[in-house]
Amino acid sequence: MNFFDILGRLMGESGFASIGANFSTTGWQQIVMIIISFVLMYLAIKKEYEPLLLLPIAFGMFLANLPLTGLTYDATVNGGAWYESGILHIIYMGDKCSVFPCLMFLTIGAMTDFGPLIANPVSLLLGAAAQFGIYVAFFLANVLGFTPQEAAAIGIIGGADGPTSIYLANNLAPHLMAPIAVAAYSYMALIPLIQPPIMKAFTTRKARRTRMTTLRQISKTEKIVFPIFVTLFTSLLLPSVAPLLGMLMLGNLFKESGVVERLVDTATNQLCNIITILLGVSVGATADGATFLTPKTLGIVALGLIAFAFATWGGIILGNVLYALTGGKINPLIGSAGVSAVPMAARVSQTVGSKDDPTNFLLMHAMGPNVAGVIGSAVAAGFFMVVFKG
Repeated sequence: MNFFDILGRLMGESGFASIGANFSTTGWQQIVMIIISFVLMYLAIKKEYEPLLLLPIAFGMFLANLPLTGLTYDATVNGGAWYESGILHIIYMGDKCSVFPCLMFLTIGAMTDFGPLIANPVSLLLGAAAQFGIYVAFFLANVLGFTPQEAAAIGIIGGADGPTSIYLANNLAPHLMAPIAVAAYSYMALIPLIQPPIMKAFTTRKARRTRMTTLRQISKTEKIVFPIFVTLFTSLLLPSVAPLLGMLMLGNLFKESGVVERLVDTATNQLCNIITILLGVSVGATADGATFLTPKTLGIVALGLIAFAFATWGGIILGNVLYALTGGKINPLIGSAGVSAVPMAARVSQTVGSKDDPTNFLLMHAMGPNVAGVIGSAVAAGFFMVVFKG
């Protein structure tokens, strides 16, 4: 066999040849998805739109659409052992069994300060209002012919909570987990792009310049009792929500107890970074062109955007109501933080507010609705599971 024979064989078995030979079926889909992954990488690197989240998702999407790599191959379909599967499929099992979402909630809890929520209980109302998008998307999905279980799993995207979206999809519509996860995490990462136009359209400049009073100091006892009480109450009310909220509050109890610094350090650093990488890459890897570029999947992505937009709108509208009822003491911008992307949504509230008044600091006030949104989306997921599972 001469050099040219070897070169010809090499090219014939390459990914280039595979795309060319299958261009009319899967080849064009792979090219489109690779281009989309490049756009997301650009947004993560150049625009810095939540790069810790968007970059792993984009690169996972990129890897999944490279032909002939076998990275997402499921060996069990052909009777093989699970460990013979592709590496990305093996990592994806952490999503499938809800291990990664629950561990991510643990790390979020360890990084979350519930003080602003405890100091300003009205934040619970704003967090609840921002769940409006969940129910709008649920209704629309039902109208479009999705089953109630599928509609519930799609609607939860409006909570802007990736772990909760994966958890609910696994329980109600596992066949839709891939597009739901990609939509949820992509919109979370693109919060700085999606929310500001809605926030500005439904608030006045005068309202956006509202300065809120300093929050009261929260005692250590209050901060310790809070995660225990929330876990007890929500788990007794909705047992199905215990895996998510239980891990969230466990992480928070680690933080507030002050006696397990090593565990807090591990949860907020090493564990958080590891789970972010694995979760992001595996979620992105579910977006292969053959399954993603279909009318049903694209419809799910569109419904997710609608859910997210209405969630932001719901929080803003209640913020405007509270602004009026309190005589201008509550800045309506913090209502948009009621979606549960912590702390991204709170930072967007601060950013938008600072454009009208650079000396106005809304971040801590926005954190109240933001962490309330985490609880709210998990409770909404638990409600859907009670109604539609089994």
